[in-house]
Amino acid sequence: MAKIGYFLSSEEHSAPNLVQFAVAAEEAGFQGLWISDHFHPWNDAQGQSPFVWSTIGALAQATKRMSVTTAVTCPTIRIHPAIIAQAAATCASLLPERFSLGVGTGEALNEHILGDRWPPLGTRMEMLEEAIEVIRTLWSGDTVTHHGAHYTVENARIYSLPKALPPILVSGFGPVAARLAGRVGEGFCCVKPDRELVAAFEEAGGAGKRKQGGLKVCWGADEAEAKRTAHRLWPNDVLPGQMAQELSMPAHFEQASAIVTETMVADQVVCGNDVDRHVDAIQKYLDAGFDEVYVGQIGTEQQGFFDFYRSEVLPRFR
Repeated sequence: MAKIGYFLSSEEHSAPNLVQFAVAAEEAGFQGLWISDHFHPWNDAQGQSPFVWSTIGALAQATKRMSVTTAVTCPTIRIHPAIIAQAAATCASLLPERFSLGVGTGEALNEHILGDRWPPLGTRMEMLEEAIEVIRTLWSGDTVTHHGAHYTVENARIYSLPKALPPILVSGFGPVAARLAGRVGEGFCCVKPDRELVAAFEEAGGAGKRKQGGLKVCWGADEAEAKRTAHRLWPNDVLPGQMAQELSMPAHFEQASAIVTETMVADQVVCGNDVDRHVDAIQKYLDAGFDEVYVGQIGTEQQGFFDFYRSEVLPRFR
């Protein structure tokens, strides 16, 4: 049976609202949570960016059965992997066997803020692999000294460890990242229903491991209004290539998104209340080989979305 979860957008909602939506998602029958980790939103229209680790602490207290995965944290530049190791260990203790650490190579949008150089993709992949090594070594509970190509840790020990360590899932948008996920991760995260990426992950060691996919929709009784909302808030999702990783300011995304039309967004995002279209969007991920799919609702019409999915969409996957 497929696991269908809800995607919490830290770029679009305040921490109190994210907690409220998580509770509503649990009541609606969703089976888990994805939560994004950003310092900036993609554009000013989205308008939020709470600190994800504080929000996760609140989610642990507000929900009863929901799993939580960071989708995804960048443990390489803005926050040192030793700090991520401590944060994730604490979250796992608050969410026993319900927390997973999703990691990726990040975006300049969030990682440039301390004045650090934004390295090329190959270097970022090396940094991510070393960061995962640092995190796992610290999770041993031993006193750790590490002098690597990118990170230094001296005489560090994490004292507060959970009974069960969280799995590390690795994000990937291309075959190189998917193979890295298969080699060093306990799972794979992706926002494209791409069977070839799943195959690359599995061939590199990911066979039998978790595969999580995420997508956004804009439910609404008025399809035209839903399309306008999706275009206003998430035109950046249509930008091609490495642009999402390389642009460094919300204003830059707004400038680039000026070429994105409402039709272009609607071609990628299911808008409106056609049940079959919502079901088909999820099914594409399952057909590509994902076993967990997380759906985010764009805009403020959250309760209507939850009611719709409770009655019309989620029963299709049981």
